[in-house]
Amino acid sequence: MARFLVDQIIIFSNQHLKKHAQLFPEYKEIYSEVQQINLQRLDQAWKRWLIPDKTGKRFGRPRFKKSGKLRSLSFSRVNHTKAAVKFDGKQIIISRFGAIPVIFHRQIPDGFVIKTATITKKADGYYVSFSLEDKSVPSLIPTDNIKTAVGIDVGLKEFLTTNNGESVPVPNFSRKSQSNLARKQRKIARKEVRSNNWKKAQNRIAKLHQHIARQREDFHAQYCS
Repeated sequence: MARFLVDQIIIFSNQHLKKHAQLFPEYKEIYSEVQQINLQRLDQAWKRWLIPDKTGKRFGRPRFKKSGKLRSLSFSRVNHTKAAVKFDGKQIIISRFGAIPVIFHRQIPDGFVIKTATITKKADGYYVSFSLEDKSVPSLIPTDNIKTAVGIDVGLKEFLTTNNGESVPVPNFSRKSQSNLARKQRKIARKEVRSNNWKKAQNRIAKLHQHIARQREDFHAQYCS
């Protein structure tokens, strides 16, 4: 019965977005693509809770998001005639915001088509991520052509150990930043909640967490690529 009600709610919402905009005028300021994708996320969250996977495991119950927790919005079309987001290689063009210059991280490979775009708010600014489609299928390397191989063991005392005797220690980025994090958390505890100084202190903590996450990503890219 619960599954039936959830499906009916999602179907009703997708078919009546225009009526919802009449009941809630602030909905008119939100792109219809963004609303539809958010409803799809909600539908998937309910199904993961109600329907067990192949192993019989079910995920946690969906919860209401607090203000500021939902920091991303997705667009299902890019560079389409009716798309709200377009990308020309140097800037993204959003219909209601105009042209926004971007710092390009890497070139889009030839033959790839941009399918969707997700704009995410992080501690140090806004980021846009594209999902690409490539219809070509790469050819597999025959096992006979492989001349050398390396065995790798991942552990807790050492990050990894190879069969050649090489070992890489665990970097412990988080532990090395504990004192800095504790100092910033003591400062924010003395601020008035929701004040400008409290928001600035909170942003400093968020930037520190982001720095630790990027250290881990860079470390993994060096040894796992």
